[in-house]
Amino acid sequence: MTTRGDQILDRTLSKVGGKGLFVKELEVAMAEGRADLAVHSLKDVPMELPAGFALAAVLEREDPRDAFVSSDYASLDALPAGAVVGTSSLRRQSLIAARYPHLVIKPLRGNLDTRLAKLDRGDYAAIILAAAGLKRLGLEQRIRAVLDPATSLPAAGQGAMAIEIAERNDGLDLLSLLAPLNHLPTAQAVAAERKVSKVFGGSCQVPLAAYATVTGADMHLRAMVATPDGKRMAAAEVRGAAADAEALGVEVSELLRQQDAVDILSVCLAEAAASPDA
Repeated sequence: MTTRGDQILDRTLSKVGGKGLFVKELEVAMAEGRADLAVHSLKDVPMELPAGFALAAVLEREDPRDAFVSSDYASLDALPAGAVVGTSSLRRQSLIAARYPHLVIKPLRGNLDTRLAKLDRGDYAAIILAAAGLKRLGLEQRIRAVLDPATSLPAAGQGAMAIEIAERNDGLDLLSLLAPLNHLPTAQAVAAERKVSKVFGGSCQVPLAAYATVTGADMHLRAMVATPDGKRMAAAEVRGAAADAEALGVEVSELLRQQDAVDILSVCLAEAAASPDA
């Protein structure tokens, strides 16, 4: 199915309804019985699902990092002043602007082939994409460099796929059928990340990052909020039991609050509302 998120390519997601544009029509198909389940990129799934829908499984995560893609340059550090960098993400925009104020950041929409074509015809000196998407489509060779999470913290759920189901009345227990596909460490990590996003009303209008790693029974969770220009930023990290994923999400959110995260995000939302495309 082709969703409105795929069809609207001339505006950023934050201006046309947010991440839910990739999800809603698939949910309608399930509700109408035209589909039994939907597979989503988890970072595109809203924090709150409609009544009657649930995430049945989270698949093992692919590479969660951002990827630097360019025909002429090896890294962001190599780009000259005034070089144009394309990204569809306010999170990436704010992180790049904070470290590379001499670069020009412009919106980039479309499916992966469309984005790469815009790069190849010279519209951008470089573009930033999710490494997972390039690898899944066999385009890993286009990656010139992967960005260290220490400097480009991934979005909540980035690199993870999730299976969504709807309530049924035909007796088929999809939850049990899909349970073997659930990868517990990934599910724990994204639960913590999505909790941070939920606390702050995560949307495409908010430059917010949350990334958790799970080692055995332990979790390390990092999170960040910033203004789109990267001039104001709050960052925090916590460690704890992976089984307490959502509690860790709440804990790191509180640390961000102590750094004026709410005020930072209010600036983002005010800018979005004042935008002529809003």
